[in-house]
Amino acid sequence: MSTDLSHMSGAPTLEDVARVAGVSRATVSRVINGIRNVAPDIQEAVHRAIETTGYVPNRAARSLVTRRTGAVALVVSGAGDAEGGEPFESRVFADPFFGRVASGVVGYLRPRGIHPVLMLADSAQTRDDVVSFLRQGSADGALVVSTHGEDPLPKLLVDAGLPAVLWARPARPIPISYVDLAHRAGAALAADHLVARGCRRVATISGPFDVPAAQDRLSGFQEAMAGHGHPYVPAVEGDFMPASGEAGMHRLIKEHPDIDGVFAANDLMAQGALLALRDLGRRVPDDVAVIGFDDSAAVTCRPPLTTVRQPMEDMAAEMARLLLAQVADPDFRVTSVIVQPTLVVRESA
Repeated sequence: MSTDLSHMSGAPTLEDVARVAGVSRATVSRVINGIRNVAPDIQEAVHRAIETTGYVPNRAARSLVTRRTGAVALVVSGAGDAEGGEPFESRVFADPFFGRVASGVVGYLRPRGIHPVLMLADSAQTRDDVVSFLRQGSADGALVVSTHGEDPLPKLLVDAGLPAVLWARPARPIPISYVDLAHRAGAALAADHLVARGCRRVATISGPFDVPAAQDRLSGFQEAMAGHGHPYVPAVEGDFMPASGEAGMHRLIKEHPDIDGVFAANDLMAQGALLALRDLGRRVPDDVAVIGFDDSAAVTCRPPLTTVRQPMEDMAAEMARLLLAQVADPDFRVTSVIVQPTLVVRESA
């Protein structure tokens, strides 16, 4: 490989890379565009030449060859604004869960020269916009985080034949790849820990009953408690936001004043429950032990929150891996990946 760059003037070109690598311009083009019939030693020489010359491939020209854009849509999809509630985008950006998912996606895609395009879909129009964006070739596929059990976007993407991977199992069976957590197992970890602490009168603050993850966490907790000889566990429904956890905790204490342990279906609701218990003069964990779920906001709680951890960055990276595999191979088989949770013990329980 030649390292003489004296002939170069201005921005390095494909010809410059070919000259430094000692190969043809066509070979350099095949390596840059990911065409596989190039010997490994030739590929290595071309990559070294690219680094030596500082050549930056023309994305527009490359996409004409590869039919790929170098971008994927990261879509947060939900039901839209609730009456009198916070705007959808405010709820998204206030929840550290989404930040950790985005971090995992970016961490996987960036080293591969691929960039996420954030899209919020909270209405029929914005869902149509996502489908149109992908159909027009503006991104190679979609990573979808849905906040609503009856969200129609995953099926719209499947019906349109567009590459997509979903965070969490869809509420209705459709042929789409997804990455999810073993929610029942995670909730059982919470139940086991509360019982081991000596809690006898345990309750739970559930997520929305129409969300599969919330259903699994609720049933997993109740089944595990039944296995410990507690056939009835009072439950109230929240919406995964702190205010609902606070209201739910007040309701539980009013209806069941002897509660000594609470499992909240996510950390934000657990955070709200801690505020309610402080207002009510209940000590945590001495009077009431509290366990959350996600490990997204746990360390900012007071006291620091014992929680069921789902490795969100790893799960998001797995979503991105599945999507790129699907983009590369249209015959890629729809698949699911289920990740196991762990319990992180802190001061609240």
